[in-house]
Amino acid sequence: MPPPPATSAAVAAQHLESFLPRLTTLSHYKQFHARLLTSSRLHSDPFLRARFLDRLALSAHPAALPHALLLLRSLPSPATNDFNAAIRGLAASPHPARSLLLLAGRLLPTPSPPPPRLDALSLSFALKASARCSDGPTTLQLHALVVRLGCAPDVRLITTLVDSYAKCGDLASARKVFDEMIVRDVASWNALLAGLAQGTEPNLALALFHRLAGSFHELPPREAPNELTIIAALSACAQIGSLQDGMYVHEFARKIGFSSNVRVCNALIDMYSKCCSLGLALEVFHSIKREDRTLVSYNTAIQAVSMHGHGEDALRLFDEMPTCIEPDEVTYIAVLGGCNHAGLVDDGLRVFHGMRVPPNVKHYGAVVDLLGRAGRLAEAYETIKSMPFPADIVLWQTLLGASKKHGDVELAELAATKLAELGSNVDGDYVLLSNVYASKARWSDVGRVRDTMRNNDVQKVPGFSYTEISGVMHKFINGDRDHPKWQEIYKALEGIVSRIGELGYEPETSNVLHDIGEEEKQHALCYHSEKLAIAFGLIATPPGETLRVIKNLRICGDCHLVAKLISKAYGRVIVIRDRARFHRFEDGNCSCRDYW
Repeated sequence: MPPPPATSAAVAAQHLESFLPRLTTLSHYKQFHARLLTSSRLHSDPFLRARFLDRLALSAHPAALPHALLLLRSLPSPATNDFNAAIRGLAASPHPARSLLLLAGRLLPTPSPPPPRLDALSLSFALKASARCSDGPTTLQLHALVVRLGCAPDVRLITTLVDSYAKCGDLASARKVFDEMIVRDVASWNALLAGLAQGTEPNLALALFHRLAGSFHELPPREAPNELTIIAALSACAQIGSLQDGMYVHEFARKIGFSSNVRVCNALIDMYSKCCSLGLALEVFHSIKREDRTLVSYNTAIQAVSMHGHGEDALRLFDEMPTCIEPDEVTYIAVLGGCNHAGLVDDGLRVFHGMRVPPNVKHYGAVVDLLGRAGRLAEAYETIKSMPFPADIVLWQTLLGASKKHGDVELAELAATKLAELGSNVDGDYVLLSNVYASKARWSDVGRVRDTMRNNDVQKVPGFSYTEISGVMHKFINGDRDHPKWQEIYKALEGIVSRIGELGYEPETSNVLHDIGEEEKQHALCYHSEKLAIAFGLIATPPGETLRVIKNLRICGDCHLVAKLISKAYGRVIVIRDRARFHRFEDGNCSCRDYW
């Protein structure tokens, strides 16, 4: 039996609805709104009204969302779908906290009718807003609403709850909610893995990924890993610098058919570069067909070569970007970083002055760092003063670091004063200023800075290094004797010092900024964490194998010299990733060309 013919009212509604995808300007939206009013459909057709509100609230036009809120307030009895459209638009806006205010009824007119009943979509959009605000207490309150409204069986909603807890830094609650899920899908796994990987539990993320990958053939189709699973796992590998785990994830991606996915390739480039393997990172980049490369592909590759000190390669990749791909803020940060690490000051300034996007504080910070490292401190300071917005804490820390490097006490004191005015109270500020004074043997000033640190209850972050041997991470701190093989490591260090002594090594005791004797300074230098990690690598790996070390702070000058000499004396390639960049040591030379 054929369906009954559509009524003229239904045809008119369908005709109006067909215009929705074509609305692009505020004038279009207002004309459509007027048509709904004159045809009485604004109140008689709640489905079409909600569709229009949703389109309006998510529009990129800056005046569209305020217009959507005006429309919502004008409704005598807004429906749940109307409410949800506004919550969704606010959650995706630059001010997601307003979504939570609307949910609480604080953006509605007073007096106003009772707000419509919330549903799973209302809570989902609100959870996305609380995640963007990193608002843990609100996520907890929304969790209570989920339970009270009986929405707990909704897998998508609970997955959003897991994601919100994770993005608010409450990983314990994210895991608890995940573990209590009766039914899971791949999105649930991805939310937890990404939260752990990008938070403070990358090792747990990898453990869960191995569990998932190990039972791959037994998983129901809804839980089968996809490209987002791979990307989350690679993010965890990049964070801890585990090359072996990264290669395992790469192989698993090949096995399930995602190794050619461009988003996975971008994550592989990032992972390999951060695991001290630039060659493999570029191999992946060049394996992507030129027409398939995205802006993220170029940004990630440029960032990789930049962090490894290859500024010329960063500029070349930047110049090779096809005209159909427009560089963004991240692109310029990456290129400027490459110029910074390679000392390409004129090239960096050319890139900065030729930017096709408005420079933000990070771009100015890169220029300050570029000039400061080159010793052009007056220009760096003038750059800060010429900015069209106030300098932030990071900019003054950059200038303080440059002042320490070049021994400019006056500028260091100025930067330290500005940092104090901005409320910065981190150990690095005090340590840098103290080191400037120590380099000039102004020990009374060093003591004053350290007294201030104690009075403000600021603890210096201890230096540590770790290296991966046969898939196991070994961590070392300065003067470490906790490692099971510490005696062998110390004995190996004695042999190393003797062997590189034949190449002319003399401890650079100027790097020990304490008022102690020369012999004590030499002893303090000998057992730095990166030296212990390298020594362990030498005795735990076969001859010729590349040693990879990750350090949480910047490498000191003496350790840098020792790594160069070890690479020559033992015929090893040594790659050290410190807080600022990568150093590749080979045959007595470093990729940084001693410019760091």
